[in-house]
Amino acid sequence: MGAVLAAVLGTTLVGCSSTGGKQAEERAAAESAEGRSAVDTPRWTFAMVTHSGDGDTFWDIVQNGAEQAAVKDNIEFLYAHHDEGQQQAQLVQSMIDQKVDGLIVTLAKPDAMKTVVEKAVKAGIPVITVNSGSAESKDFGALTHVGQNETVAGEAVGEELNQRGRKKAVCVLHEQGNVGHEQRCDGARKTFDGKLENLYVEGTNMPEVQSSIEAKLQSDKAVDSVVTLGAPFAATAVKAKDSAGSEAEIATFDLNAAVARSLDEGELGFAVDQQPYLQGYEAVDLLWLYQYNADVLGGGMPVFTGPQIIAQEDAADLEKYTKRGTR
Repeated sequence: MGAVLAAVLGTTLVGCSSTGGKQAEERAAAESAEGRSAVDTPRWTFAMVTHSGDGDTFWDIVQNGAEQAAVKDNIEFLYAHHDEGQQQAQLVQSMIDQKVDGLIVTLAKPDAMKTVVEKAVKAGIPVITVNSGSAESKDFGALTHVGQNETVAGEAVGEELNQRGRKKAVCVLHEQGNVGHEQRCDGARKTFDGKLENLYVEGTNMPEVQSSIEAKLQSDKAVDSVVTLGAPFAATAVKAKDSAGSEAEIATFDLNAAVARSLDEGELGFAVDQQPYLQGYEAVDLLWLYQYNADVLGGGMPVFTGPQIIAQEDAADLEKYTKRGTR
């Protein structure tokens, strides 16, 4: 909804030509395509600081959405990330020191982020949280949260496993201390009629991830489903399954080009998409709306971008979007 409102407001600000609104819309779209703003509001600076590690394709998609909204909204966009909570907080502090006009943060490790987010709010910098931390967002002073409820997403996975007749599943957690990951597995356990076990792995070491999953599948032949919590880990789980000679079905949270292709080819059973492009795009757009018009969406509740269950029959239609980095 924020994107729709921004597009309408942006078109109005561009101005109507003598031939009417349609030409004004086309002009705004052309300017945006050329990397020019579709609005004439001040050039505010918004910063996004996430808990992403290096090389995580999920966060590339979030960043793509944010950057495209920033072009449209005449925003100077800054991006920084670190997968350790204290370092992420230090990056947020550096954005506060730069006196940015708006701040977008993730709260995967809320205890490490609480003080610095509250400091930003106290300094008069509007904050929107994305992806993780929906439970803490309001208490920390953020305007709203954009993302999926991780518990609800996990519950959707448990229900999907039931529909597929699964009896024993393993939930692979690749980032210890990430509250969102725990919530996903707990949610799945809540609705799954079978048994679900957590398997903790070192996400920065893919060979170790593969060997851990492989060892679990070899030692427990009853496991008929493996759920990974990020798209890059899905392919690794498939390799582990093949090496172990297991018939377990692999499912994953999040979507990228490789996951869409694997779904289409039947290597994966299903994926849970939280639409990361929307998380980046809407966060920038909502900050712009707040600065321009004091608008706030959500009414104190999160703005949900997921979950959406993606299966083999959906993959072909989505693959073109994953290739361009927007799904």
